[in-house]
Amino acid sequence: ATKIPFRLNQNQALLTFEDEEVAQKLIKMGKHTVNLDNKRADVTVRPFTLEMGIKFELHVTISGKSINVSEVPELCIPEDWMRDKLELNFYKSEQGGGGEVENVNYDKQSRTAVITFLRPGAAHGFVRCTKYPFFANGRCYKLSVSPKTDVHLEQFQLYCGISKKTILLKGIQEMEGDEESIQDMIEIHFQKPSNSGGEIERIKYISKGGAWVCFEE
Repeated sequence: ATKIPFRLNQNQALLTFEDEEVAQKLIKMGKHTVNLDNKRADVTVRPFTLEMGIKFELHVTISGKSINVSEVPELCIPEDWMRDKLELNFYKSEQGGGGEVENVNYDKQSRTAVITFLRPGAAHGFVRCTKYPFFANGRCYKLSVSPKTDVHLEQFQLYCGISKKTILLKGIQEMEGDEESIQDMIEIHFQKPSNSGGEIERIKYISKGGAWVCFEE
């Protein structure tokens, strides 16, 4: 299930009732007088709505034929020669993987390249390889190697959630006592039918600061 966050601020409470009609009746009243530890407090009852948000599925596919190469050394040779050296370097099996190369896409300015092998699955040998030796001009350099990935989004949707069984209480006066005790008093008050309440499924009260509450779609 998709979890949707909601920020509950200081001196606010969220109450979710078992019966939707109880919540809607309290919302229509707008104002409500709550008895907290023998003190009467006027609170505002608001409908609970989630801000507009976005949900999507992120899919990442690791290529079996291509790898990304970076930190290619700057050598005083033409770009075509560098492509040839990269192709030969990754073709040699004794250097820990590779195989016949189908294409080398080399960018001199960024010192990067994409190596595409002819054989499917040839790139999997580089998944755990972060550095790869590169021999040129009698020296051994270390290239940074990483899998080539394809990232795309699916099921991109906007949402604006409304819970008809949940109410938002605002303007709860600060009181002495711990947060849990005050929450219990609020719950007892709104459970009583004589206070236009009913059975409560969940409640969360914040006395100081704020907290994120997650709702499941």
